[in-house]
Amino acid sequence: MSRTTQHSHRADRNGTANQPPDATAARRGPVVAALMLGMALAALDATIIATAVPRIVGDLGGFAVFSWLFSGYLLAVTVTLPVYGKLSDTYGRKPILLTGIALFLLGSLACAGAWNMASLIAFRVLQGLGGGALQGTVQTIAADLYPMKERPRIQSRLSSVWAASAVAGPALGGLLTSYADWRWIFLINLPIGALALWLILRHFHETHRERPATTGRRARVDWPGALAVFAAGGLLLTALVQGGTAWPWLSAPSLLLLAGSALATAATVLIERRAAEPIIPGWVWRRRTISAVNLALGALGLLMVAPTVFLPTYAQAVLGLGPIAAGFVLSVMTLSWPISAALSSRVYNRVGIRNCALLGIGAATLVLLAFPLLPYPGAAWQPALLMLALGAALGLFQLPLIIGVQSSVGYAERGTATASILFCRQVGQSLGAALFGAVANATLGDRLTHAPDALRTGLPHDLDAVSRALQHAGALTARAADYLRRAVDTTVEHVYLGAATAAALAFLTVLLLAPRRFPVHTDTHPAATETDTGGTTGSADPQPPAGHRPTG
Repeated sequence: MSRTTQHSHRADRNGTANQPPDATAARRGPVVAALMLGMALAALDATIIATAVPRIVGDLGGFAVFSWLFSGYLLAVTVTLPVYGKLSDTYGRKPILLTGIALFLLGSLACAGAWNMASLIAFRVLQGLGGGALQGTVQTIAADLYPMKERPRIQSRLSSVWAASAVAGPALGGLLTSYADWRWIFLINLPIGALALWLILRHFHETHRERPATTGRRARVDWPGALAVFAAGGLLLTALVQGGTAWPWLSAPSLLLLAGSALATAATVLIERRAAEPIIPGWVWRRRTISAVNLALGALGLLMVAPTVFLPTYAQAVLGLGPIAAGFVLSVMTLSWPISAALSSRVYNRVGIRNCALLGIGAATLVLLAFPLLPYPGAAWQPALLMLALGAALGLFQLPLIIGVQSSVGYAERGTATASILFCRQVGQSLGAALFGAVANATLGDRLTHAPDALRTGLPHDLDAVSRALQHAGALTARAADYLRRAVDTTVEHVYLGAATAAALAFLTVLLLAPRRFPVHTDTHPAATETDTGGTTGSADPQPPAGHRPTG
């Protein structure tokens, strides 16, 4: 049986006493298994569909809009993260996680029964509404379950789920599509999600939770603020995802979407200032610790576009690798990342969270700067070695910052703080896709425009077309193929230089804005939690002097 302990009251800034939760009195082993299954649902769904797109388009049509299978899901996940974060602080983690899993499974079942591309896109958005709850709430529960010293262990497990999904997702999608039917890439979610639901219902118990409201009134949800956040984020991300692809950047659709996002953002600020319990509280940006990490991880999302989007193209177009081998060049980063994250506690316990993050992002900057120095055409092991080093560097950067923020707030604020981090990282990734896509198109366009006259006729005009031409290089002369490979090489080098700039900005953000010592909240964890072996362990976060509150 699990044991719970009594916790001393702490006073908030208004002098009202609140108790920290004892949700972690549940058995941690089955709960952690459920969290990993929940994370696997969201992680697999981000990769498994990629290899099935040709078959889906062949069955349902809608080639002109199939990119919304990815964009719609991304939009729904990103814009709902802050909403779910606030809801988990208000009503507890368990109901939000159960709701997220249920929505995701309902969306998966609906996707499997889609009758045309429009219905499939709509059901992917429904999946994304569940995916937003999964991503944010899983990370928050992990922080609730484990004290600060043990959090790298659980976070590295969750990172390993993303790593395994990045490697296995495309292969699994290809197998299901080739030997069964593309609808099975959605149906496979049902048994995984059902097991996660059962484990959460059976083993995760929240016996008490700290509410943010201190006036004695029943907690209220700021639904106008939630809708405003959804509108502002949705319009902005749509402009970033579709701009330069579905329509030119300076066209009427892009300008209208950006203007609409600006107006919705202004409305959000006005609504949130007047709300009793805002979806995005002002303290998220007023506290130095959280605002610095949000900006730094936004820059991380930006720089991650270079390896995840452009490296596979480089591997296939320049190095001449097949899709599987090109995926391996990228996947080595996802192998070193969780290992480095798991070991990061040994570093930040010696030098501090801020210095550990600076060490990681500083090393990442050097790795990204080294990419343009690779020889042309080079060998596959060279970029693979750089990606191995990049994963190790980013493991030292991201995880300590997340743990630092989660440990600087109490239970009633942890969901909101965690969601703000993930939201900024997702927005950074969308911004990076738009920005580096523009850099790539400009570089490649310049190379194709200034091609020798003897080669210019018949050359493709964008990166995708160049990649397809090089995959069927028999239709090109040897000189034309070499010119295109060099053009792609130059294009990806420029993207990596842009990613190095983003890494340098993250370094400066942590150096100049992050506190030298991350504060630790006075909430403690239950002294005893039952492990998956049936034993008990007792630990608490390092305690600062009495009355300590997060700085900022």
